[in-house]
This record gives sequence, C-alpha cells and structure tokens, in this order.
Amino acid sequence: MVHELSRTDARRVAVRAQLLANPRPTDLLEMVRHLTVLQRDPTATVAPNADLVAWSRLGDAFAPVDLDAAIEAGELVELEGFLRPATDLRLFRAEMARWRGEGGELANWQEAALEWVEVNDECRRDILDRLRDEGPLPTRDLPDTTVVPWRSSGWNEGRNVRLMVEQLVRRGEVAVAGRDGRAPLWDLAERVYPDTETVPWPEAVRIRAQRRLRALGIARPKSTAVPGEPNDVGETGEPATVEGLRGTWRVDPVYLEELENSNDPSDVFPGRTVLLSPLDRLVFDRKRMADLFDFDYQLEMYKPAAKRRWGYWALPVLHGDRLVGKVDAQADLDAGLLRVHAIHEDGGWPPAIRTAVHREIRALAHWLELEPDLPN
Repeated sequence: MVHELSRTDARRVAVRAQLLANPRPTDLLEMVRHLTVLQRDPTATVAPNADLVAWSRLGDAFAPVDLDAAIEAGELVELEGFLRPATDLRLFRAEMARWRGEGGELANWQEAALEWVEVNDECRRDILDRLRDEGPLPTRDLPDTTVVPWRSSGWNEGRNVRLMVEQLVRRGEVAVAGRDGRAPLWDLAERVYPDTETVPWPEAVRIRAQRRLRALGIARPKSTAVPGEPNDVGETGEPATVEGLRGTWRVDPVYLEELENSNDPSDVFPGRTVLLSPLDRLVFDRKRMADLFDFDYQLEMYKPAAKRRWGYWALPVLHGDRLVGKVDAQADLDAGLLRVHAIHEDGGWPPAIRTAVHREIRALAHWLELEPDLPN
C-alpha cells in the first residue's frame, strides 16, 4: 500500500519527528538517541551547532555543560564530526572493519584511501605509538612520516597528518577524546570507545536507516551523498506520495499511525515557534526542505557580504509546521548582546507570528546570558 499524504501532513510528520512540536523533550540523552546525531560544527556565530540544536528542543532546561558532561562520562562519543550515543557504536564497527580491508567491497575512492594508508603504514604506526605513549594529543603534535603524500587538487595540500587521522578514525583505531578549544584531541579508540558488540554489516545498515527515518519522519529512499550522516533511508518504512511532489517517499509507520489517529479537522497541531541552526536536520537536506516546506534558504557564510540575502549565519524560523523566515543574529560576547541585524519575513507576518518570533529571540538571548539587541 502506498500512502497518500498532503503537504501539510508531510511537514507535520517531519516536525514531530525532529522533536520540534509540543511537548518538548526533557532528557538530553533521550533526545540524542531519538535524533541519532548532533552535528558538532565549530562555527559559533550564535552558539555551537550541537548546543543550538539541543536548545531548540529542550529550551532553557538545556545547558552546554550537560552536553560536555555526557561526553566526559562516555555516554556520547564523537565520530566523524557527529555526536552519537556510545551504544550506537555497535552499528559502526562492521563499517570500520571494512575500512581496514576486512571484508566487503569498497567504492573506488575508498579503495584508494585504503591503499594510501597501507603505503604509509609506517606513519600510521608512528601516530598510534605516539598516542599510546602521550595521548590525547592535537593533530599538530602527531608525526608526519608519510612517504607518499595525499594526492590533492590543492584543498588538502600539506595536510597528510590530518588526512591520516581521518582514515584512522574511519578504521576505528583513533577517536576524539576531548577538545582543546575547537581543536580535537586524539587518542587510541580503545581508550575512548566502550566495548560493544559488532552488528553485522547488512543488519547495521538496515538498523541505521530505520533509526534515521524515525528521526526524520519522512525522507527520500535515495538522496545526494553527503559527508557524515546520510539524508536517505533506502527501502525502510512505508512508501508514500506527497501531494504536488514527484516520486515516492518513505515514512516511518509510527507517524502514519499518529496521522490516522488525528484525522479530526478540529485537531490543532501542537507546533511551536523555533529558531533553528542552519545545520539543523529539519533543514540540512535543502532539497527535502524546499520540497516539503517550499522554503528558500542557503547558508551564506561562504558568500561575499555584498551577495548575502539573509546574513552570515541566518537562523531559519519554524512556526508551527511552516518555515516562515530567517533571523540574522550574532552573539557579541564582549558587548553582552545578541545582535539581531535583520529579521526576514517570508511573505509578511501577521502580528501573532511577529510577537512569537520576538519572544523566541528574547528566549535565545536569555539562554545565552546576553541582552537582545533587536532592529528598530
């Protein structure tokens, strides 16, 4: 059976799945287990991404020290730039073995990376020995004894150690053990990761796709490949079409059941007004965002200032089940202000939305322990 969803239903599934409706979640670890990942991006124009994503769900009940404590306690681990529940490592160990060449076919680019590590095995061993004796250490303190440099078009020129460490992380030999400011500190993975079982590769792929769909609610079976956490879910869930959109989607059956139980037209969607990180999973897949929410948005930090429409790190605004605008904000810690350079209203807002957005800006400033500085 192929389910038929209205665009409104599809949006509401996505919002509920990302824990952006009422009631708010109340437990940080349960929130991360549901979302499966928190992207740990160092950009902190307003707040670090992982902190901002957690605040948008938990509100003032969340403090960044709570996240730090969960990492310190080993309840969350960082893997390729994403914080994950430590118990989920069992779903990645088979993939780590594949990166070591221990079973399973690899894509051509993966084969090339494996061959590069093998050619530079002396450097690999030198890094592991240094970490065993002195770790945790930042990248700059690790030896570069590569005999064949990484072939690069220019972007990674001279970054052999960083690229070797990336491969050792993928192989499950090295892990992030902490941070010195924004710089990761590396150590032997056996001293960072908990001892877990290894779920066989096909089953691990299936479980990860199921959990990803539970976190996204609705997604395409296939999507553009991105580093880190994928945006597609394969054939998990149930097939659906969305009004006005081409192709088939996959929907988690839990949310389909919720839709069936809320067919009363008098039901009011328990939405909230939320300021989102530009890297929030609700908007991270820009194609999915445009399809479901008809929302025009790009992260403009890499554009020249004169070509930006919304701002360097503009925060998408969710109101109920619609993305309705952007808030160009910056935390000025020296001045003690959350500077709001502009509020972009898509299509013009009624007073109720404007009031709700201003309230959320003040809530964000309060959480940051700053004063809101709004435009006149």
